[in-house]
Amino acid sequence: MNLQNLQDILLTWLLYHGIKIIAILIGAYLINYFGKIFIEKTVRKLIKPEKEAKDSEAEKKREDTLIKAFISFLSLFVWIAAILMILSEFEMNIGPLLVGAGVIGVALGFGFQYIIRDFLAGIFIIIEDQYRVGDVVNIANVGGLVQDISLRKTVLRDLDGREHHIANGEIRKASNLSKEFSGVNLNIGVAYKENLEHVIEVVNRVGKELAEEPQWKDKIITTPQFLRVDDFADSAIIIKILGDTKTLKQWEVKGELRKRLKIAFDEEDIEIPFPQMSVWPRGKWE
Repeated sequence: MNLQNLQDILLTWLLYHGIKIIAILIGAYLINYFGKIFIEKTVRKLIKPEKEAKDSEAEKKREDTLIKAFISFLSLFVWIAAILMILSEFEMNIGPLLVGAGVIGVALGFGFQYIIRDFLAGIFIIIEDQYRVGDVVNIANVGGLVQDISLRKTVLRDLDGREHHIANGEIRKASNLSKEFSGVNLNIGVAYKENLEHVIEVVNRVGKELAEEPQWKDKIITTPQFLRVDDFADSAIIIKILGDTKTLKQWEVKGELRKRLKIAFDEEDIEIPFPQMSVWPRGKWE
């Protein structure tokens, strides 16, 4: 085979296969490019924010996390398909490659099943908006402020300042303490000798005064007030007080309400009893 024949063969190959390879690369690039645009617009349109989104930055981060995940899946699929098509243009038998990839995929599947589980769980957490950055939640027996959410894990910071990294696949139950509104749920014991109607009047008055003060009214949605007698305990009658607050304001409202109730009970001579034990001696006194 002389040089001229080699050049002719190479030119023929380039005109036929080379153009196909270029077309495959251009097609993969265009699919990837327009796919990214489509995914971003679709996610931004379908993932609706809450009616009262408290943090637009957290909302955008939630959408960006989903967009990044879907784009990564798209790019991986498109470029793997493009590489296999290009290899076929070199007249390589990709059948054994596909079989080998399948075997490797099964082996890797067993090794990466927990990672895949974490990623799928993370996608559903973000799509369903179970919680977001800035919320206070209880997940996997850990409570704290959500500092970060990715497809693989959730990062919490508890009241002691400890940072917890929890794999999303480990989360079976998520309790969000700060979604839409929060609640004041308070049980207080008063002595059996007290007049319950008087106690109820004092409780409701204190709750109403708290809810009307400028410093607190913007944090309270429903005025804390007496709900019911919750229990006849050993040393006290337990009354339940309920109210609604803005998200993450329940603890400070509850603390202020406790303080004011103690002051009001002292002023009204309402006793908050403590457990007592009566001892009756026997022996020489009998």
